[in-house]
Order: sequence, then structure tokens, then C-alpha cells
Amino acid sequence: MRETLLHTPEGVRDIYGDEERQKNQLLRNIHHVLHLYSYHDIETPSFEYFNIFNMEKGSAHSNEMYKFFDRENNTLVLRPDFTPSVARCVAKYYKDEELPIRLCYEGNTFQNALQHQGKRNELTQIGCELINDDSSAADAEMISCVVDTLKASGLSEFQIVMGQVDYFKGLMEEAGASPEEEEKIRDFIQIRNFFGLSEYADHLDIPEKIREALRRFDQLFGTLSALDLAESFTNSRRALDAIDRLRKVYHAVSYYGYEKYISIDLGMLNGYDYYTGIVFRGYTYGTGDAVVRGGRYNTLMQQFGKDAPAIGFAIVIDELMTALSRQQILPDSPVDRVLVIYPIENQEPAVTLGKRLRNAGIKTELIRKSTRHALTEYLAYADRNRVKKVYFFLSDERILVIDRIEGTEKNLLYSELKEEDF
Repeated sequence: MRETLLHTPEGVRDIYGDEERQKNQLLRNIHHVLHLYSYHDIETPSFEYFNIFNMEKGSAHSNEMYKFFDRENNTLVLRPDFTPSVARCVAKYYKDEELPIRLCYEGNTFQNALQHQGKRNELTQIGCELINDDSSAADAEMISCVVDTLKASGLSEFQIVMGQVDYFKGLMEEAGASPEEEEKIRDFIQIRNFFGLSEYADHLDIPEKIREALRRFDQLFGTLSALDLAESFTNSRRALDAIDRLRKVYHAVSYYGYEKYISIDLGMLNGYDYYTGIVFRGYTYGTGDAVVRGGRYNTLMQQFGKDAPAIGFAIVIDELMTALSRQQILPDSPVDRVLVIYPIENQEPAVTLGKRLRNAGIKTELIRKSTRHALTEYLAYADRNRVKKVYFFLSDERILVIDRIEGTEKNLLYSELKEEDF
């Protein structure tokens, strides 16, 4: 029984030591970029009413959420996603605002995934939402913000893949496909079974032009030339507008100088019922899943009582950490703390020194020396805990200053200890 108390439930784990320091530094680096784009922080509850995240909101299936009840028997859930929470807040606190609203967040999300899939049930996300701007310029800025956040994480090799769900929806409208046929076609595309899609298309009663589009759907990715090919398959105004929108976004991203990070994939149909325009994913080496997910969701806000367009993205920090680790480019937090070690008889000057160091803005740890541990053990402890300097009291009057970065030692009178020795 006691041994089970040391283990975490499946799907969650402890994060500590170097990994925790690296994760916090990564979050700080990304958050800084979001602030540079003028996003304002918002903090939403870890749990909310179930209806905030039901399938109509495009968030998660009921059986994928952690549910529990309050005293009034209301069904509550741990948030599986941030966007519906932010949408609720905007509808409540910014109901009459018509100009752009920029909000960013960070925190943990919770999804009750099937066991034995090797997936994390608790994930850290950081992201942002831009509300009240339906322009292609907003789409391009969002893509460029993603690029800057990934560069700030340390990545240099990554791709942002853009799609447009309205292109596929326009094709299906033009084809006159039934809901069942549309769902079947979408399933083929999502699992990248283009051979099966081609066979299925051959048996459908649809215009030959649309059939050819489905046969060649595996070619609708890559560079801008993919948009030229996609355009040739349709007369649907909805589909053509989607292509035109992607071109505008691509060209606007080029003004940022980031076109080398961008590619096209019109087969990206994840979140089909949730997104209303551009969708995008960010990929890099070292992880099999996207490290960034985002897109435009112009109808979500209506469900909370505010009719406003919106676009956003979320970075899955856990996936990004995995990629950075495998690429050996994890951010390093600074060695910025000091250690004061003193025998009991030197406690008063040690406490005074600790106050001086903290008043100077230096992270300081005080340890009363035990006769059971030698100084070498404390120095090894300092190295394990990223300590840059050790102050060891030899007496009330003398102190040994050991610089673990420079590898130097100074034996000083305590009264001679100056700011430059900190």
C-alpha cells in the first residue's frame, strides 16, 4: 500500500529538477514573444461547467473529459482545452468591444485518454487568441507569431503547414455529396488513404471535375503551385475564396520574411466542424505529433452570445520539450543562485549576509553546517542545484567565497565583503 503512494496515476507524471527548470525557461521565452505581439494575459479556471466544453463547442467528447459534481449536483469538468474558456470570458467581459482583443494564456489541460496508449492526460499549453479581426492580415500575423515563438524556443528547423477547410466544404457542396458520403471522403483524407479515396470516388455520382480532384487530393500540398492545381478542380465560390484567402495569407507572411517556414496542405481537415477557415499545424523533428495547433473559428463566439470572428493557436509544451530534447537544444536556465553555509556559532552574521544578498536581488539559500557532512559534500550539492557561489563561514570574522563558475576561492574578512564579491 505504501509503495503505491509513490506512484502517479496513468497518464500523468512528476516534473522536477533540470526538466522543470528547462520547461519554465521555455514558457518564459514563449510568453515574452506573445507579449511582444501585445497579447494580454488571461487566467481561466482549471474546471468549469460541462456545457462550456461539449461537442457543440468543438472541444472534446464527453468520455474524454474528467467529470465530477459540485454540491448542487452540477456537472463540472477539468478543462480539456483553453479556447472555449477564453471565448466565454470574452463574451462576458468584452461583449461590446468591436476592435481587436488579444489574449494569451498558459496552463494545464486534461483529457481522459484510453489507457495503454502512451499518451499524456495532463498537458501544458501556451497560446493566444485574436478576436474581432477577420482579415487575412490577422491570419498572417498569427502564423508569424507562431514562427517567432518556435524560434524563441530554440528551434531552427520546423514547418508550419496551412490548410483551409472551406476548400473541401466547397468541393462537397459542388459535388452534391450526401452527409454520409462527405464523412466517408473526409475520413479517407484524414488517414491519408488516397488510394482508397480514389477507388471510392470512382463509384460516386459526382461531376467528373470533382472526381478528378479527389483522385489527385494527395497532390494538393507543398508550395503555392498546389493552390493553382486545387483551383483548377472547382467552380465553387466557397472553394475559390478559400484558395484566394490562402494566397493572401502566404504573401502577407512573406512580408515577415517567414515564407521558408510555410507549406500548404489542403488535406488538413482536423477539427472540421470547429474551424471555419484557415487551419495550421507546426511540426519539427523529434516528435510524431504537431507541437502547435491552431486556426480560425468564427462561429464559436456566437455560442456564448457574442458574434465575433476569432483565430488562435496553442503550443503543446510537452511535445515541444520532447522535440527540443531529441534535437539537444533545450533552453538552459541561468546559474543564478548562491549558497551560504555556516556553523551554528556563526548564525547571526550568516543571516545578515543572507539578507544583504536577497536585498541585492540574489537568490540565496542558507544551510547550517552539519558535522555529519564535509564541505566537499556541500560543494557537490551546490553543483547539483546550479549554485554559482558558495559563502562558507570560517569564523565570525572570516569567510571563504568559492566561485563555482570561475573555479576561484577568496579568503576574506567578513567586514571586507563588498558588492563585487556577490
